[in-house]
This record gives sequence, C-alpha cells and structure tokens, in this order.
Amino acid sequence: MKTKVFILLLTLGVSMIGFSQKNEIKAAEKALKNGDSASAKTALEGAASLIDAADEKTQAQYYAVRGNIYADLAKKGDATAFQPAIDSYKKVISIEEASGKEKYTTVAAQSLSQMTADLVNAAVEDNNNKKFEEAAEKLYLGYQLSPKDTIYLYYAASSAVNGQSYDKALTYYNELKEIGYDGSGVTYTAINIESGEVETMDKTTRDLYVKAGTHKDPKEERTPSKTSEIVKNIALIYQQLGDNEKALAAYADARAVEPDDVNLVLGQANLHYAMGDKDKFKELMAEASAMAPDNADLLYNIGVINMEQGNLEEARDAYKKTLAIDPGYINALLNLSTTYVNEGNALIDEMNALGNSRADIARYEELKEKKDDLFQEGARILEDALKTNPDNQGILSQLKNIYGALGDTENFMRMKKLMGEE
Repeated sequence: MKTKVFILLLTLGVSMIGFSQKNEIKAAEKALKNGDSASAKTALEGAASLIDAADEKTQAQYYAVRGNIYADLAKKGDATAFQPAIDSYKKVISIEEASGKEKYTTVAAQSLSQMTADLVNAAVEDNNNKKFEEAAEKLYLGYQLSPKDTIYLYYAASSAVNGQSYDKALTYYNELKEIGYDGSGVTYTAINIESGEVETMDKTTRDLYVKAGTHKDPKEERTPSKTSEIVKNIALIYQQLGDNEKALAAYADARAVEPDDVNLVLGQANLHYAMGDKDKFKELMAEASAMAPDNADLLYNIGVINMEQGNLEEARDAYKKTLAIDPGYINALLNLSTTYVNEGNALIDEMNALGNSRADIARYEELKEKKDDLFQEGARILEDALKTNPDNQGILSQLKNIYGALGDTENFMRMKKLMGEE
C-alpha cells in the first residue's frame, strides 16, 4: 500500500512540473504579445531548468517562444540576442523533425529567414556607426543562416578588416577561398520613368518592366571577380600578423590566378622590401613598371629603393621618368635633387682625407669643384620647381640647406626670408 501511494505521489509531482512549465510558457507568450520581451524572458526562465524532461510538444513550444523572445530583443537592439534566437529556432526544427510532428517548424523557418534580413540590416547600421567588429559578427551569422548568400561572408571579412580584427578577417577570407567565392556577376538596371531613378533588379523583372513601359534604358554591368582581392588581402593580413612565409605563399597563389594584376606585384614587392630583400623588391618593381609604364607612383618607388641602395644613376632615371608623367610630383623633385647632393656629400670624405702636398691640394680643388657642381645641379632642379610651388616648405628648406653648404649667403638668406624666418 505504501508503494502505491509513493507511485501516485510521484506521478502527481511530474504532472505538477509539466503544468508549471506550461503556465510559465503561457505567461511568457502573454508578456511578449504585450511587447514586454524582458518580462517574457524572465517568465520563460522559470521553465528552463526542467525543459529537457518535458515531452516533445512542450519542448518545441518552449523553444519557439524562446526564439520569439530573443528575436524581439535583437530587433530592439540587443546584439547578443541574435545567437540565442537562432539556436532556439533551430532546436524547434530539430525536435519536430525527430518526433515527426510539425507545429512550430514552419514559423521557426520563416523567423530564421527574417532574422537573416535583420542581421544584415543591423550590420549595415553598425558599419555606418563604425562598429566594424560587431558588423562583421552579424554578417557572418547572416551567412551561416543563409549559406547561399556568400556575399555576406565577403562583407563580414571587409568589416573585420575595417575594424582591424585581422584574425577574424583572415578566418573569413580563408573560408571564402575554400568555397571558391568569385563575386563576379551581372547587375541589371533600368530607369524608373516616373521617379527618374536607376533601379537594380533581376533580369526577368527588368525586362518585364521595360516591356510594360514603366522603365527605360535597360543596362547590364558585369561585376569583376574578387578572387585576386581576397587572396591579396589574405597575404596582407599574414604580413600584418608577422607571418611573412604564409604571406609569400598567398601572393604566389594570387599571382597564379591573376598574373597580370599589377597591384599583386606591388604587394609582393612591398613584402620583400619589409623582409629586407631589396634586390627582389627592385626586380618586382621593375616588373610592375613594365606592366604599368605610365604609373608615376611605381616609378617613384623604384627611384626610392635605388637611392637607398646607392644606385644614384638608376634612381635619377626613375625620378626623371616619374616627372615626365607628373611634372608636379614634389617628392620626386626633392629626391632627384637629393641624389646630386648625396653624390656631392660622398666626395667630402675623400677631400678631408687629403694632405697638404701640391698634388693633394690640386685634387682637393678638383673634388670641391665637382661637389659644388653637384650641389648647384640639386639647387637648379629645386629652383625650377619653386617657380610653380613658391610656398612649398620642403623645397625651400632643401634649397636653404644646399645654399648653406655652398656658402652662398645671398641665396641662403633669400630662402630664409621666403620661409618667414626673417
């Protein structure tokens, strides 16, 4: 008799627990319906501890309500609520799929689809507010919810880079590479006759609107592949993180895909320069220059590395080519002048080492004349530049130093006056 009473009491206990859970779920539903998602969350938490012991129907209802609560919190600005909402809706689908009874699955699937749009919209707002890391996380969640929309993963990587979350960006870019993301396509547009605005749509809709006469001037624009950009960014991030060997491998992969992309050659060259391999840098810069012979920046950089290596004639040649393309390239003008000054300075050590013999004095005068001629050539270049850049402090300062070294007091004082030092 005692055993029967115990079993009865135990059964009653389980029934009471189930009844309590249902009341808490209903209370949560009511609070959510009234727009009080915070209270709904509190009410539902009362059912959480024993939900695993409940039947499938109660579990599915619980997770459906939980998903709705967190989805509402997410819409109201709680970024941490997106993941619990997603997990809850997925749990609903999993429970009902296993039981073979679907009551909440359709709504859960629709809610997941809506949540993808909510995540993307929230990410756009985050990006506008320069909350790049938060935007990246939301876009990645959007991609996980809708894997066919690989563009979300691409934008997640871009946002992570903007937020300097390089480890996260690297993960996203490598995933893009693994899935073979290309990013190319065709954009279809037409002008809305009523509003006068250009609208983007799919081809079928665009053609129907044009045929109906509501739109005009249909156009198709091909979006270029983003493959080389992705692999280049992988290389740049590895470089940023100090993993130069992986960066070099990434550039090799990128150039195999886009052998004619001059930006990849530049990136590879800069990496070799950062690693101290200036010969390889010079080789790659020459290759880039041949690929883009009218690129003044490329030629200027070739001049810089040659000057650093002491190859003054090659540096001058590069700077002159730069100025032939862009006569107003101030840094090229300054550096071209500096090549002559540096060559002149190199003679000073030999001059100082000479003795007082007649031969040494003759050699001294010869070297001094050559040095002064080089300094004068450096000054001439900058005096020409000064005609079109009369207020450039860099030019004025360098001219003042040259005239000071030449002992040309008149021009030295003229530069000081132009610089406002008198």
